[in-house]
Amino acid sequence: MSISIIPFDEGEALLDWLALCDTFEAGHERPKAEIGDTFLYRDPDTLLSRSAWIDGMGLAVKSATIFPGNPDKGDPMINGSVSVFSDMNGSLEAVIDFHLVTKWKTAGDSLFAARRLARPDSRNILIVGAGTVGRSLFQAYSAGFPGAQLTVWNRTRANAEAMVEDCPGLTVADDLETAVRAADIVTSATMSTDPVLKGDWFQPGQHIDLIGAYRPDMREADDTALQRARVFVDSYDTTVGHIGEIKIPLEAGTITRDDLVADFYEPENFTRRSDHEITLFKNGGGAHLDLMTSRYILDAWKAAK
Repeated sequence: MSISIIPFDEGEALLDWLALCDTFEAGHERPKAEIGDTFLYRDPDTLLSRSAWIDGMGLAVKSATIFPGNPDKGDPMINGSVSVFSDMNGSLEAVIDFHLVTKWKTAGDSLFAARRLARPDSRNILIVGAGTVGRSLFQAYSAGFPGAQLTVWNRTRANAEAMVEDCPGLTVADDLETAVRAADIVTSATMSTDPVLKGDWFQPGQHIDLIGAYRPDMREADDTALQRARVFVDSYDTTVGHIGEIKIPLEAGTITRDDLVADFYEPENFTRRSDHEITLFKNGGGAHLDLMTSRYILDAWKAAK
């Protein structure tokens, strides 16, 4: 039995954002995934493993080591891989670069939601945050909304200008409030614990895509934002009770569980009702999306060989 070893560059050359969205759609038509996370610690280092099993698709274990001291030694802080196993007999099918799966899963998750929730005629897209994920969002949204003008805002303007050099056609926004008010889609990928997006800035018909918050103490949008919008998540299991964006306002009574309209497993409800409503999506990730992404990468790899 041969095992596919898929590195970043060779794997990425085979991928397409819209095809990944199709994979997500098909994956959520299968039985609901079983997922589980484990953490091992040796202060300050961490081993994180996220696993998923989808009947008919297979199994995946995504493991990452986080060594905060590595950059001081010239080494990457995060390393890892994704192991993909056969649904038929449990055999190992592939080992895929961790960063490849994470990049495409994260931005693809947001694009999949935006293609269902944003207005199809959206032409002004604001990226908040000029980091690695922001660059991936530029690629994904450019593919999903061809012809749209993309703009980036970052707290440190120099980082936004550096991102513009990497992303042809991208422009820098000087003022966050002005840029938010002018956007059709706002996609935010910051490391903020305090909200950077104010609901009072939102305009009818906008779609808001929140990616950055991943811990229980992190938020990118304030209470007003969640109260003014119809709120969607990729998975109840990976957001409710886990991520501050949803957990904090639920516990404070700012919103109720009924205010969460749908997740990806409820496609009949995961939709925009009118051109005037504001939709808000929380991208929580999850090992089941890593599995779907890994399966897409592996299928593309096999087809090219």
